[in-house]
Amino acid sequence: MKKIILGKTGIETPQNAFGALPIQRRNTDDAVEILRKAYEGGIKFFDTARAYTDSEEKIGLALSDVRKDIFIASKTMAKNLDEMKEQLDITLKNLKTDYLDIYQFHLADRCIAPGDGSGMYEYMEQLKADGVVRHIGITAHKIGVAEEIVESGLYETLQFPFSYLSGEREEKLVQACKAENMGFIAMKALAGGLINDYRPAFAYISQFENVLPIWGIQREEELNQWLSCMDNPPQLTEEIKSIIENDKKELDGDFCRGCGYCMPCPIGIEINQCARMSLMLRRAPSESWLSEKWQDAMKNIENCMECGACTAKCPYELNTPELLKKNYEDYKRVLSGEVTV
Repeated sequence: MKKIILGKTGIETPQNAFGALPIQRRNTDDAVEILRKAYEGGIKFFDTARAYTDSEEKIGLALSDVRKDIFIASKTMAKNLDEMKEQLDITLKNLKTDYLDIYQFHLADRCIAPGDGSGMYEYMEQLKADGVVRHIGITAHKIGVAEEIVESGLYETLQFPFSYLSGEREEKLVQACKAENMGFIAMKALAGGLINDYRPAFAYISQFENVLPIWGIQREEELNQWLSCMDNPPQLTEEIKSIIENDKKELDGDFCRGCGYCMPCPIGIEINQCARMSLMLRRAPSESWLSEKWQDAMKNIENCMECGACTAKCPYELNTPELLKKNYEDYKRVLSGEVTV
Protein backbone atom coordinates (compact mmCIF):
# COMPACT_ATOMS: atom_id res chain seq x y z
CA MET A 1 0.00 0.00 0.00
CA LYS A 2 1.30 3.40 -1.03
CA LYS A 3 1.98 5.80 1.82
CA ILE A 4 1.74 9.57 1.57
CA ILE A 5 2.95 12.47 3.66
CA LEU A 6 0.13 14.88 4.37
CA GLY A 7 1.87 18.10 3.43
CA LYS A 8 3.68 20.14 6.04
CA THR A 9 2.04 18.16 8.87
CA GLY A 10 4.58 15.41 8.24
CA ILE A 11 1.87 12.84 8.93
CA GLU A 12 2.78 9.67 7.03
CA THR A 13 -0.12 7.31 6.47
CA PRO A 14 -1.41 4.75 3.99
CA GLN A 15 -3.40 6.52 1.26
CA ASN A 16 -6.53 4.85 2.61
CA ALA A 17 -8.33 6.52 5.52
CA PHE A 18 -11.51 6.02 7.54
CA GLY A 19 -14.30 8.58 7.33
CA ALA A 20 -16.29 8.09 10.52
CA LEU A 21 -19.47 10.03 9.75
CA PRO A 22 -21.48 6.88 8.82
CA ILE A 23 -20.71 4.95 12.00
CA GLN A 24 -23.05 7.24 13.91
CA ARG A 25 -25.80 5.18 12.24
CA ARG A 26 -24.55 1.90 13.76
CA ASN A 27 -25.03 0.65 17.29
CA THR A 28 -22.00 0.98 19.54
CA ASP A 29 -20.89 -2.66 19.47
CA ASP A 30 -21.01 -2.88 15.68
CA ALA A 31 -19.24 0.46 15.24
CA VAL A 32 -16.46 -0.50 17.64
CA GLU A 33 -15.98 -3.81 15.83
CA ILE A 34 -15.73 -2.08 12.43
CA LEU A 35 -13.29 0.55 13.72
CA ARG A 36 -11.10 -2.07 15.35
CA LYS A 37 -11.05 -4.18 12.21
CA ALA A 38 -10.05 -1.12 10.19
CA TYR A 39 -7.11 -0.47 12.50
CA GLU A 40 -6.02 -4.09 12.50
CA GLY A 41 -6.27 -4.10 8.71
CA GLY A 42 -3.76 -1.28 8.42
CA ILE A 43 -5.83 1.92 8.38
CA LYS A 44 -4.15 4.53 10.56
CA PHE A 45 -6.04 7.78 9.89
CA PHE A 46 -9.54 8.37 11.26
CA ASP A 47 -11.60 11.47 10.53
CA THR A 48 -14.58 12.49 12.65
CA ALA A 49 -16.34 15.65 13.91
CA ARG A 50 -18.22 16.99 16.89
CA ALA A 51 -21.23 17.31 14.56
CA TYR A 52 -21.27 13.55 13.89
CA THR A 53 -23.30 12.78 17.06
CA ASP A 54 -21.61 9.81 18.79
CA SER A 55 -18.95 9.12 16.15
CA GLU A 56 -16.16 10.51 18.33
CA GLU A 57 -17.31 8.50 21.30
CA LYS A 58 -17.24 5.25 19.29
CA ILE A 59 -13.70 5.96 18.10
CA GLY A 60 -12.66 6.56 21.70
CA LEU A 61 -14.14 3.25 22.80
CA ALA A 62 -12.58 1.34 19.91
CA LEU A 63 -9.11 2.84 19.63
CA SER A 64 -8.04 4.65 22.80
CA ASP A 65 -5.62 1.84 23.70
CA VAL A 66 -3.76 2.29 20.39
CA ARG A 67 -3.93 6.08 20.36
CA LYS A 68 -0.20 6.53 19.82
CA ASP A 69 -0.33 4.35 16.70
CA ILE A 70 -3.08 6.25 14.86
CA PHE A 71 -3.95 9.73 13.64
CA ILE A 72 -7.25 11.33 14.60
CA ALA A 73 -8.71 14.41 12.93
CA SER A 74 -11.83 16.05 14.29
CA LYS A 75 -13.73 19.24 13.54
CA THR A 76 -15.65 22.09 15.13
CA MET A 77 -18.58 23.99 13.65
CA ALA A 78 -18.38 26.58 16.43
CA LYS A 79 -19.34 30.12 15.51
CA ASN A 80 -17.65 31.81 18.45
CA LEU A 81 -14.76 31.22 20.83
CA ASP A 82 -16.79 30.05 23.84
CA GLU A 83 -18.59 27.47 21.72
CA MET A 84 -15.28 26.29 20.26
CA LYS A 85 -13.77 25.74 23.71
CA GLU A 86 -16.85 23.83 24.84
CA GLN A 87 -16.83 21.61 21.75
CA LEU A 88 -13.13 20.84 22.07
CA ASP A 89 -13.55 19.70 25.67
CA ILE A 90 -16.33 17.32 24.60
CA THR A 91 -14.31 16.04 21.64
CA LEU A 92 -11.24 15.22 23.74
CA LYS A 93 -13.37 13.52 26.39
CA ASN A 94 -15.25 11.45 23.82
CA LEU A 95 -12.09 10.37 22.03
CA LYS A 96 -10.39 9.52 25.34
CA THR A 97 -7.32 11.53 24.37
CA ASP A 98 -5.51 14.71 25.37
CA TYR A 99 -4.57 15.80 21.86
CA LEU A 100 -5.78 15.85 18.25
CA ASP A 101 -3.46 15.24 15.34
CA ILE A 102 -5.54 17.65 13.23
CA TYR A 103 -8.28 19.98 14.42
CA GLN A 104 -10.36 21.46 11.63
CA PHE A 105 -12.81 24.29 11.27
CA HIS A 106 -15.83 22.46 9.87
CA LEU A 107 -17.80 23.54 6.76
CA ALA A 108 -16.16 26.94 6.66
CA ASP A 109 -18.03 29.58 4.68
CA ARG A 110 -14.99 31.86 4.79
CA CYS A 111 -11.29 31.71 5.51
CA ILE A 112 -11.16 31.97 9.28
CA ALA A 113 -8.10 34.11 9.95
CA PRO A 114 -6.25 35.95 12.71
CA GLY A 115 -7.63 39.42 13.31
CA ASP A 116 -11.13 38.58 12.02
CA GLY A 117 -12.62 39.41 15.41
CA SER A 118 -13.68 35.87 16.33
CA GLY A 119 -10.47 34.92 18.15
CA MET A 120 -10.90 31.34 16.92
CA TYR A 121 -7.79 31.14 14.77
CA GLU A 122 -5.70 32.68 17.56
CA TYR A 123 -7.11 30.02 19.89
CA MET A 124 -6.09 27.33 17.40
CA GLU A 125 -2.57 28.71 17.45
CA GLN A 126 -2.52 28.58 21.25
CA LEU A 127 -3.80 25.02 21.22
CA LYS A 128 -0.99 24.08 18.86
CA ALA A 129 1.60 25.80 21.03
CA ASP A 130 0.25 23.86 24.03
CA GLY A 131 0.36 20.53 22.15
CA VAL A 132 -3.39 19.97 22.39
CA VAL A 133 -3.69 20.36 18.62
CA ARG A 134 -0.75 19.23 16.54
CA HIS A 135 -1.88 20.62 13.19
CA ILE A 136 -4.47 23.20 12.11
CA GLY A 137 -6.88 22.26 9.33
CA ILE A 138 -10.09 23.46 7.73
CA THR A 139 -12.88 21.96 5.62
CA ALA A 140 -14.94 23.65 2.93
CA HIS A 141 -17.47 22.73 0.27
CA LYS A 142 -17.41 25.86 -1.89
CA ILE A 143 -14.53 26.04 -4.34
CA GLY A 144 -14.09 29.81 -4.03
CA VAL A 145 -13.73 29.56 -0.26
CA ALA A 146 -11.28 26.67 -0.65
CA GLU A 147 -9.14 28.65 -3.08
CA GLU A 148 -9.05 31.58 -0.65
CA ILE A 149 -7.98 29.23 2.14
CA VAL A 150 -5.06 27.86 0.12
CA GLU A 151 -3.93 31.35 -0.88
CA SER A 152 -3.97 32.45 2.77
CA GLY A 153 -1.17 30.07 3.76
CA LEU A 154 -2.73 29.78 7.21
CA TYR A 155 -3.61 26.09 7.20
CA GLU A 156 -1.72 22.83 7.15
CA THR A 157 -4.56 20.79 5.66
CA LEU A 158 -7.63 21.40 3.54
CA GLN A 159 -10.51 18.96 3.41
CA PHE A 160 -12.65 19.30 0.28
CA PRO A 161 -14.91 17.10 -1.90
CA PHE A 162 -12.82 15.37 -4.57
CA SER A 163 -13.43 12.40 -6.84
CA TYR A 164 -13.10 11.50 -10.49
CA LEU A 165 -16.35 13.39 -11.04
CA SER A 166 -14.65 16.61 -9.98
CA GLY A 167 -13.79 19.24 -12.57
CA GLU A 168 -10.67 21.00 -13.75
CA ARG A 169 -10.98 23.70 -11.08
CA GLU A 170 -10.93 21.08 -8.31
CA GLU A 171 -7.87 19.40 -9.81
CA LYS A 172 -6.13 22.79 -9.88
CA LEU A 173 -7.02 23.15 -6.19
CA VAL A 174 -5.24 19.87 -5.45
CA GLN A 175 -2.19 21.04 -7.35
CA ALA A 176 -2.26 24.39 -5.52
CA CYS A 177 -2.20 22.54 -2.20
CA LYS A 178 0.76 20.49 -3.40
CA ALA A 179 2.63 23.63 -4.40
CA GLU A 180 2.00 25.07 -0.92
CA ASN A 181 2.97 21.78 0.78
CA MET A 182 -0.55 21.67 2.18
CA GLY A 183 -2.18 18.32 2.90
CA PHE A 184 -5.36 17.63 0.92
CA ILE A 185 -7.97 15.41 2.58
CA ALA A 186 -10.52 14.21 0.05
CA MET A 187 -14.07 13.88 1.32
CA LYS A 188 -16.88 12.48 -0.81
CA ALA A 189 -14.47 10.50 -2.96
CA LEU A 190 -17.50 8.37 -3.86
CA ALA A 191 -19.51 11.49 -4.74
CA GLY A 192 -22.04 10.91 -2.00
CA GLY A 193 -22.61 7.28 -3.01
CA LEU A 194 -23.11 7.91 -6.73
CA ILE A 195 -19.81 6.22 -7.53
CA ASN A 196 -20.73 2.60 -6.90
CA ASP A 197 -17.46 0.84 -7.71
CA TYR A 198 -14.61 1.28 -5.26
CA ARG A 199 -11.92 0.29 -7.78
CA PRO A 200 -12.01 3.36 -10.06
CA ALA A 201 -12.54 5.63 -7.05
CA PHE A 202 -9.39 4.31 -5.41
CA ALA A 203 -7.32 4.14 -8.61
CA TYR A 204 -8.13 7.73 -9.51
CA ILE A 205 -7.22 9.17 -6.11
CA SER A 206 -3.98 7.17 -6.00
CA GLN A 207 -2.60 9.30 -8.84
CA PHE A 208 -2.28 12.27 -6.48
CA GLU A 209 0.66 12.10 -4.11
CA ASN A 210 -0.68 14.70 -1.70
CA VAL A 211 -4.32 13.51 -1.45
CA LEU A 212 -5.67 11.39 1.42
CA PRO A 213 -9.16 9.97 0.76
CA ILE A 214 -11.42 9.39 3.75
CA TRP A 215 -13.89 6.70 2.77
CA GLY A 216 -17.21 6.91 4.58
CA ILE A 217 -17.60 3.45 6.10
CA GLN A 218 -20.77 2.12 7.70
CA ARG A 219 -20.82 -1.63 6.94
CA GLU A 220 -18.26 -4.38 7.25
CA GLU A 221 -18.58 -5.27 3.55
CA GLU A 222 -17.63 -1.68 2.68
CA LEU A 223 -14.63 -1.85 4.98
CA ASN A 224 -13.56 -5.13 3.40
CA GLN A 225 -13.37 -3.46 0.00
CA TRP A 226 -11.05 -0.75 1.25
CA LEU A 227 -8.95 -3.21 3.24
CA SER A 228 -8.49 -5.30 0.10
CA CYS A 229 -6.75 -2.26 -1.40
CA MET A 230 -4.01 -2.46 1.23
CA ASP A 231 -2.36 -5.45 -0.45
CA ASN A 232 -3.92 -5.18 -3.90
CA PRO A 233 -4.53 -1.52 -4.76
CA PRO A 234 -6.59 -1.07 -7.93
CA GLN A 235 -4.67 0.34 -10.88
CA LEU A 236 -5.77 2.66 -13.70
CA THR A 237 -6.19 -0.09 -16.24
CA GLU A 238 -8.04 0.42 -19.51
CA GLU A 239 -11.10 -1.20 -17.91
CA ILE A 240 -10.99 1.21 -14.97
CA LYS A 241 -10.44 4.21 -17.26
CA SER A 242 -13.49 3.16 -19.27
CA ILE A 243 -15.65 3.02 -16.13
CA ILE A 244 -14.48 6.51 -15.16
CA GLU A 245 -15.24 7.96 -18.58
CA ASN A 246 -18.70 6.38 -18.71
CA ASP A 247 -19.54 7.69 -15.24
CA LYS A 248 -18.36 11.17 -16.17
CA LYS A 249 -20.71 11.16 -19.16
CA GLU A 250 -23.66 9.91 -17.10
CA LEU A 251 -23.08 12.30 -14.22
CA ASP A 252 -22.03 15.34 -16.19
CA GLY A 253 -23.38 18.61 -14.80
CA ASP A 254 -24.93 19.54 -11.47
CA PHE A 255 -26.13 16.79 -9.17
CA CYS A 256 -26.95 16.43 -5.50
CA ARG A 257 -24.32 14.64 -3.40
CA GLY A 258 -26.80 13.94 -0.60
CA CYS A 259 -24.75 15.73 2.07
CA GLY A 260 -27.89 16.99 3.84
CA TYR A 261 -26.56 20.44 4.72
CA CYS A 262 -29.71 21.90 3.11
CA MET A 263 -31.87 20.20 5.71
CA PRO A 264 -34.30 20.51 7.34
CA CYS A 265 -36.83 21.61 4.75
CA PRO A 266 -39.57 23.89 6.18
CA ILE A 267 -42.26 21.60 4.76
CA GLY A 268 -40.44 18.32 5.37
CA ILE A 269 -39.14 17.41 1.91
CA GLU A 270 -36.33 14.85 2.25
CA ILE A 271 -34.14 16.90 -0.02
CA ASN A 272 -30.92 14.93 0.37
CA GLN A 273 -32.53 11.88 -1.25
CA CYS A 274 -35.36 13.34 -3.32
CA ALA A 275 -33.07 15.75 -5.19
CA ARG A 276 -31.01 12.84 -6.50
CA MET A 277 -33.67 10.15 -6.78
CA SER A 278 -33.17 9.72 -10.55
CA LEU A 279 -29.53 8.82 -9.99
CA MET A 280 -30.26 6.57 -7.04
CA LEU A 281 -32.82 4.64 -9.09
CA ARG A 282 -30.19 3.95 -11.70
CA ARG A 283 -26.93 3.76 -9.78
CA ALA A 284 -28.15 2.18 -6.55
CA PRO A 285 -31.17 0.24 -7.82
CA SER A 286 -33.55 -1.02 -5.18
CA GLU A 287 -37.25 -1.79 -5.17
CA SER A 288 -37.47 0.19 -1.94
CA TRP A 289 -37.09 3.45 -3.90
CA LEU A 290 -40.52 2.78 -5.39
CA SER A 291 -42.15 1.91 -2.08
CA GLU A 292 -45.15 3.75 -0.70
CA LYS A 293 -42.85 5.57 1.70
CA TRP A 294 -40.76 7.06 -1.10
CA GLN A 295 -43.78 7.71 -3.30
CA ASP A 296 -45.17 9.89 -0.50
CA ALA A 297 -41.78 11.53 0.01
CA MET A 298 -41.47 12.41 -3.67
CA LYS A 299 -45.08 13.62 -3.89
CA ASN A 300 -44.28 16.11 -1.13
CA ILE A 301 -42.18 17.96 -3.71
CA GLU A 302 -45.50 19.27 -5.06
CA ASN A 303 -45.72 21.36 -1.87
CA CYS A 304 -42.36 23.08 -2.42
CA MET A 305 -42.76 26.79 -1.70
CA GLU A 306 -39.51 27.66 -3.48
CA CYS A 307 -38.55 29.63 -0.40
CA GLY A 308 -34.88 29.36 -1.35
CA ALA A 309 -33.72 28.10 2.06
CA CYS A 310 -32.19 24.94 0.57
CA THR A 311 -30.45 26.83 -2.22
CA ALA A 312 -28.96 29.28 0.25
CA LYS A 313 -27.54 26.47 2.38
CA CYS A 314 -26.32 24.21 -0.44
CA PRO A 315 -22.50 24.07 -0.26
CA TYR A 316 -22.41 23.20 -3.97
CA GLU A 317 -24.59 26.21 -4.89
CA LEU A 318 -27.15 24.05 -6.68
CA ASN A 319 -30.60 25.19 -7.79
CA THR A 320 -32.20 22.67 -5.46
CA PRO A 321 -35.89 23.42 -6.18
CA GLU A 322 -35.23 22.88 -9.88
CA LEU A 323 -33.42 19.60 -9.15
CA LEU A 324 -36.35 18.44 -7.02
CA LYS A 325 -38.81 19.14 -9.83
CA LYS A 326 -36.71 17.29 -12.41
CA ASN A 327 -36.28 14.29 -10.15
CA TYR A 328 -40.00 14.19 -9.37
CA GLU A 329 -40.97 14.23 -13.07
CA ASP A 330 -38.53 11.42 -13.80
CA TYR A 331 -39.73 9.48 -10.77
CA LYS A 332 -43.35 9.62 -11.98
CA ARG A 333 -42.28 8.30 -15.38
CA VAL A 334 -40.45 5.42 -13.76
CA LEU A 335 -43.37 4.69 -11.44
CA SER A 336 -45.84 4.60 -14.35
CA GLY A 337 -43.61 2.27 -16.35
CA GLU A 338 -43.03 4.87 -19.06
CA VAL A 339 -39.30 4.66 -18.25
CA THR A 340 -37.51 1.53 -17.06
CA VAL A 341 -34.43 1.50 -14.90
